[in-house]
Order: sequence, then structure tokens, then C-alpha cells
Amino acid sequence: MGKVAGKAKEAVGSVTGDDDLAREGRLQSASVDAEADAARDAADAERTEAAAGLEQERTENELERERLRAEVEASEREERAEAERRAREQQAEQQAASDHVGAEAQRRATGAAADDAAAAAGRERTAREQDAARLEDQARRTESRAEAIDPKESA
Repeated sequence: MGKVAGKAKEAVGSVTGDDDLAREGRLQSASVDAEADAARDAADAERTEAAAGLEQERTENELERERLRAEVEASEREERAEAERRAREQQAEQQAASDHVGAEAQRRATGAAADDAAAAAGRERTAREQDAARLEDQARRTESRAEAIDPKESA
């Protein structure tokens, strides 16, 4: 609206020969043009600033996303390492239990073999003692018979 008024003043001043009114009209038109240019420049600056703000926000979001991704990956690595440690520990415990069972079985087998050997040795000793007793008895009977046959030689 101010530009139309400025153009009208400029036209009236030109027609009437009033140079001051014509100049005032031109100044008013130029002022309106300058205000419009300033408003456009301000709007452009606001858009540029908003775009820069959005870009900065996107960059910050991307950095945060990367930080969170790295944090999650580190956490997952730690969880995998802990699970592997627990699995190795469980495997070691199972191996130890298996070794213990094997050692216990071997100890029992060794004990049983020793018991068997001791029993066999006892039986063998008993058999020898019986043989010795039988032989002594046989020797006494033979000696008695010999004495009965020749009482002088045995004395």
C-alpha cells in the first residue's frame, strides 16, 4: 500500500511539476522496496538459520546414535565374553567332576585289586599252612611206621 502511495505522489509531482512531491514519492517507493528487501533477507536468514539448526541437530543425533550403537556393541561384547567365561568355567567344573569320578573309580578298582590280592595271598598262605600241616602229619605217621618196623634205628 505504501508503494502505491509513493507511485501516486511521484506521478502527481511529475504532472504538477512539484519536484519535491515527486522525490518524496520516489523515496517512499524506494523505502517500501528496501523494507520488502530487508524482510525477504530477514526471512532468508531465518530459513538459513533454521536449516543450520536442523543440520546441527541431525549431526548431534547421528553422533548420539553412533555413541549408543558403540555402547550397545560394547555391552554385547561384554555379555558374550561373560557367557564364554561361564561356559569355560562350567566345562572346567564338569571336567573336574569327571576326573574326580574317574579317580574315585580307579581308587576303588585299585582297592578292590589290592583286596583281591590280599585275599589270594591269604588263601595261598592258608593252603601252604595246610600243606605244611599235612606234610608234618604225614612225616609223623611215616616216622611212627618206621619206628614200628625198626625201633632201634629211630632212637
